[in-house]
Amino acid sequence: MKRQPSHIISAETTWKVSAVKQVRTDLAMESLDGRDEKSLPGVHLSNWETGGVRVTEVNVSTKEGAALLHKPVGHYITLESEGVKQKIPQARQAMSNILGEELGRLLPKERKGPVMVIGLGNRMVTPDALGPLTVDHTLVTRHLFSELPDRVDDRMRSVCALAPGVLGVTGIETMEMVRAVVQAVKPCAVVAVDSLSARAVSRVGCAVQLTDTGIQPGSGVGNRRMALSVETLGVPVLALGVPMVIYAATIARDAFELLSGARGDEADGEALDQMSDELLRGAMGEMIVTPREVDDLVHQAALMLSGGVNRALHPDLSDLEIARMMS
Repeated sequence: MKRQPSHIISAETTWKVSAVKQVRTDLAMESLDGRDEKSLPGVHLSNWETGGVRVTEVNVSTKEGAALLHKPVGHYITLESEGVKQKIPQARQAMSNILGEELGRLLPKERKGPVMVIGLGNRMVTPDALGPLTVDHTLVTRHLFSELPDRVDDRMRSVCALAPGVLGVTGIETMEMVRAVVQAVKPCAVVAVDSLSARAVSRVGCAVQLTDTGIQPGSGVGNRRMALSVETLGVPVLALGVPMVIYAATIARDAFELLSGARGDEADGEALDQMSDELLRGAMGEMIVTPREVDDLVHQAALMLSGGVNRALHPDLSDLEIARMMS
């Protein structure tokens, strides 16, 4: 897989995009799209294509870049595929394979402890069930290392998993529960899976973001909880997810912008934001939209993510061997 040279966004290179007051997205690449004509020092962009999958990596290397992008310092990798949008099984498999390669690149090489997979979200709310469903299809092996050490395949890595639920169901902050389990299990890394929000309708249900910066549960719907990160847990936290929702105000704004363009008017970003906000917020608050077939999208996304996680954690096992162990 050949990577293209990085494009450095600095004082000498500006990223020209439409004027958007606030980008409602969890995807770092879309946060770039939402900038005015400003420079973003310390932000590096790389993109390449492999196996029909477009890969975009945003590297935020300075505090200044993090402040401008509203993202922590770290790496953000986004995978996209037209075949996934068309529900082609081979495309989902290719996406899963590349996700496994990229996740494996970020995982600690030394196996000084198990890897803990955390499925964030509410299992009872379909767009938010991605994390728990991904955990359901993750190969867990930690109990085998302790209970049946003679029968452990040397190619397997110690893996444990947890779906902690949400505060409104358990009465316990996700961060509190995860921190307690991390202190007991002492993993070498945490992989957190959650549903995200997108800026572009075309990315809902079919793009994957992977980052080494941790995650704030509930951020996709504006319900930010305590962050899971190396600062709060004491171990590296890798986060991955698929956008399952989009703000209705974003769709309305895009419609206004298209209408203005069709009429030959020059779209004013601030005016478009104001119109969309006034139209959709009102007394009901912000509206969040998800596709009609979200149940199938979440199920397929969970299989895609769990396949990538299993491949990253057990790279020497075949897909067939993993499937047999989980049956």
